[in-house]
Amino acid sequence: MKRTIDEKQIPYLRLLSKSFPTIAAASTEIINLEAIMNLPKGTEYFLSDIHGEYEAFQHVMKNASGSVQRKVNELFGDTLREQEKRDLCTLIYYPKERLQMIKPQEKNLNEWYMVTLIQLVKVCQAVSSKYTRSKVRKALPEEFSYIIQELMHESLNDPNKQAYLKVILSTIINIDRADEFIIALSEVIQRLIIDSLHIVGDIYDRGPGAHIIMDTLMNYHDVDIQWGNHDILWMGAACGNDSCIANVIRICMRYGNLTTLEDGYGINLLPLATFAMDTYGEDPCTVFQPKLKFADVKYSDKNAQLIAKMQKAISIIQFKLEAAIIARHKEYCMDDRNLLHCIDFERGVLKVNGQEYAMLDMNFPTVNPADPYTLTPEEAELMTKLHNSFINSERLHRHMHFLFSNGSMYLVQNGNLMFHASIPLNEDGTFKQVTVGNRQLCGKALLDEVDRLVREAYFKTGNEEEQQFALDYMWYLWCGADAAPFDKSKMATFERYFVAEKELHKEVKGHYYKLREQEEVCDRILDEFGVEGEHRHIINGHVPVKTIKGETPIKANGKMMVIDGGFSRAYQPETGIAGYTLVYNSQGLQLVQHEPFTSAKRAVEEGLDIRSMRTVVEFNSQRMLVRDTDNGRQLAREVDELRSLLVAYRYGLVKERK
Repeated sequence: MKRTIDEKQIPYLRLLSKSFPTIAAASTEIINLEAIMNLPKGTEYFLSDIHGEYEAFQHVMKNASGSVQRKVNELFGDTLREQEKRDLCTLIYYPKERLQMIKPQEKNLNEWYMVTLIQLVKVCQAVSSKYTRSKVRKALPEEFSYIIQELMHESLNDPNKQAYLKVILSTIINIDRADEFIIALSEVIQRLIIDSLHIVGDIYDRGPGAHIIMDTLMNYHDVDIQWGNHDILWMGAACGNDSCIANVIRICMRYGNLTTLEDGYGINLLPLATFAMDTYGEDPCTVFQPKLKFADVKYSDKNAQLIAKMQKAISIIQFKLEAAIIARHKEYCMDDRNLLHCIDFERGVLKVNGQEYAMLDMNFPTVNPADPYTLTPEEAELMTKLHNSFINSERLHRHMHFLFSNGSMYLVQNGNLMFHASIPLNEDGTFKQVTVGNRQLCGKALLDEVDRLVREAYFKTGNEEEQQFALDYMWYLWCGADAAPFDKSKMATFERYFVAEKELHKEVKGHYYKLREQEEVCDRILDEFGVEGEHRHIINGHVPVKTIKGETPIKANGKMMVIDGGFSRAYQPETGIAGYTLVYNSQGLQLVQHEPFTSAKRAVEEGLDIRSMRTVVEFNSQRMLVRDTDNGRQLAREVDELRSLLVAYRYGLVKERK
């Protein structure tokens, strides 16, 4: 092996020799890495806009958008009846719950255990086939690791091993460990069916279980998150931005989602409830009635009325707090969002753009017409209590720290550019210059600076002025016209509450949302972010694809995919479906369209799976290997470095460490 060594490489190779101290060690690692690069590419899984719908989220994670079902069909074909295959899939998804149902019904439980264990071992062997033994071993539960390895790496059809393997299974049954072993095998299958998970924004708001989703993600083996505007809103609240706190609470009240605040994060809402009753006790709060159709809790009329009062109380506070940020930042150009001073309190009308609109609600006991944006002492005291509750929530900060550690504004991986919403564009498709402080930024530089500011707000690495700027900008990212996670003319919260005329409700989308239909524009964005390859894509969420109206998630001749299809039940009447997921495996890219999920209870009891329809976006004539991925290219660089180390050893430029 001839290879020249640059003298500048020698210090690095000496450092590398600490990890691979001999020719034998370096050679073994080269063999290992070359072998890994020739395995099939692992399955990447993309979801967006989960919006707290934890049951549907957990189910698609368990069934991997039908991947488990397809694997069972491939393995057992006509040897099992359709009902038997469905039962096996449901057992894999919900092993603990299904065992509780099955055991009392089975007449010959030991026989069922044996048949089921053999089936699960076969599925486990199939889903692990694209991984190294080392990677599989790391995925196994410690208590059953050795036994599962023995079962997975031997054939049940080998006559020399049949007795040995069946004795292992029968012993598991005889010593009453079959239940635990079935649960362990099912969880290993769920773990191996997906290699890496991409969440393209908006874990929070609307649905009842964002905190449960975050717990699941924190325990997941490989996950990244591209922050959505709803995630950033919660991140801003955790940083102590009071406007973000007020928005978070208002949205939870609007959708009757007290579970996440109270049970999930221990936010004390009693001060808000007390203040709302004292301030709006006789007010029917008609325009603030919560949207309880999709709430996880059935509220009484009395409780629903209390939530309406709480929503109104925090909304008025929100409008006042936002005015203070807008006053500090003229560069936001958001003076038109301050509307309290535009109310004619005597005539009950809103004066906007030279027009007058009748107000739907004119009870404002905490608003001084002469000074409408100043908090009353009671409102200020309430916000202090809510602020402290958010700042001191340990679980909230564990989840937010995870979002910062595993998240970013965008991610480029394996030819895919992922970001939640938008890249601000001009009408001609060029990148829009956006003011951030005293700088003008666009494209990738804009998102990089936004990413930095978000982290500055949380980790507080700058001086006091810089920290305040970053903290304010967290709120701008939620609703600012040039904010990449939002990119609309305005957030018409005030108008939607108080004015009936739809013309004031309209939020005009930025040019990006129309221009992303054009392949040329998508290519310009992909070039800007350095995405290479013949098959490259932009993957977005944020705007629900209204399938019911004929919209398609695949745009720009396949360069763009929008995978927000209505995971949130609140969106499903508009979309007609219950979300999209994207599956990228060694055979290509597939888009999966889901029907609404009923409940985990029905899935367990009736074996109901989410009905899904697959669309092949791209098909590889040859299976994509690890060497074709970003990780594979990194492994190839490591192999080159190790080959240089071998040369250095053999020529005495670096000494072996015997």
